[in-house]
Amino acid sequence: MYDNPLSCLAKPDFVEKLHCTVTTISTPLWDILIWLLIGIGLFFTIFSGLAQFRLFGRSVKSMLGSRSNHNDDAGISSFQAFVTGLASRVGVGNVAGVAIAIGIGGAGAVFWMWLIALIGMCSALAESSLAQLFKVRDAATGQFRGGPAYYIEQGLGQKWLGLVFAVALIVCFGFVYQSIQSNTITLAIESASGCMAQTPECQSDWQIYKHVVGVILVALTAPIIFGGIRRVAKFAELIVPVMALVYLAVALFVIVANITSVPSVIALIFEKAFAFEAAGGGLFGSMVSVAMMQGIKRGLYSNEAGQGSAPNAAAAASVKHPVEQGMVQMLGVFVDTLIVCSCTAFIILLAQMPENAANLSGIQLTQAALESHVGGWGQYFLAAILFVFAFSTIIGNYAYAESNMQFLKNNPLVLLVFRILVLGFVYFGAVVKVDVVWDMGDLTMGTMAFINLIAIVLLSRYVFMMVKDYQSQLNSGISQPVFKLDNHPELKAKIKSDIW
Repeated sequence: MYDNPLSCLAKPDFVEKLHCTVTTISTPLWDILIWLLIGIGLFFTIFSGLAQFRLFGRSVKSMLGSRSNHNDDAGISSFQAFVTGLASRVGVGNVAGVAIAIGIGGAGAVFWMWLIALIGMCSALAESSLAQLFKVRDAATGQFRGGPAYYIEQGLGQKWLGLVFAVALIVCFGFVYQSIQSNTITLAIESASGCMAQTPECQSDWQIYKHVVGVILVALTAPIIFGGIRRVAKFAELIVPVMALVYLAVALFVIVANITSVPSVIALIFEKAFAFEAAGGGLFGSMVSVAMMQGIKRGLYSNEAGQGSAPNAAAAASVKHPVEQGMVQMLGVFVDTLIVCSCTAFIILLAQMPENAANLSGIQLTQAALESHVGGWGQYFLAAILFVFAFSTIIGNYAYAESNMQFLKNNPLVLLVFRILVLGFVYFGAVVKVDVVWDMGDLTMGTMAFINLIAIVLLSRYVFMMVKDYQSQLNSGISQPVFKLDNHPELKAKIKSDIW
């Protein structure tokens, strides 16, 4: 049984009332959403002929090739769209989110992260291909923009639902997720400083330092978000590969240093994956284990497959065929979860944790685990890496929210107010410890995913048509497939642009 929403009114203060309301709505939503994510991922996997596996090699080639073969001023390259999407994916979810999943759901949560990523790769292929198909050209700048709001409006003819999705994404990525990122940066710096276990005087001083961190984050974020999507893409193109490689190098060192224990950790992950402890009430909630719920929920937070966020970056790319960018975004899910999240999982599961580990959560747990492997400098290293991870995610999140803000109202004044509000939430998250933001993130993320998953199923015939068209051109010996709208007259009436 779920809590009565009216019972939330009896909570003693506003924050508790808000938290109670959010979880009361979010819990039954996620009980259903878990099965939608799995079922729809399998639907696209089966009916596309295992496209995420058949086209995997092609996706790597397409992504790398676009880095040096891009001359279109109307859109960013596939590589830039890939790293912009990765900038939003690779962040707190890979470090703190994995730790939260393991802390609550145990080692078995990692298995469910892997599973939802493997089948979610095909959902990512579907949603990003649709974003390319239904993208539009901005009248003022001539650049491409699109995403679920656009393919819901054009493909389904339901503008009102596109508006609902756009609002959900703006609240989620423009505001709530920004607070999560900046709050986690602050916690990581606080943990590295040692103030969490120090004197009350140190704790008092830290209340001032938080404001300094908030001001620095705002100062770093403002010039980039006021530069628009192209500046976001160029920033991500420079920083994401570097930060990912450094983090992966340290993780690889930890894994190699503990190589004899790796088989037992993998065995533990599979063993605990099916240890059942119901995650919730109701018919659907009682069928989901805590490990399954945490693994899939944190997996979606990290890789965003099916959530409807990455298609906003995918639509900005200039490609010859929609599936080409769908494959690139599909690759992002693989890199995010199967590589980066797995690295964090092994750092934690291979560690000799301190006695107070039960009291640690999120980034603090990952920091303690890394410190046990490499010594005290691990705290500072991870705080620095997380700063870059989370900051790049703030930028990537903004890129998504801006595109949907333009869908609602493409007005310079409205956009200016929106950007100021984003900076306000960046500062807010840094200076105020708000436990409810993670649950608010789950609620807004779940709302987006629910709408988007239904939409891509209803538009699935176009996805399968595009995949078939792309594959048939490859089979005919065409090295660079080109999508021609004239060959698909049933689409002409729906697409509002002349791009294809």
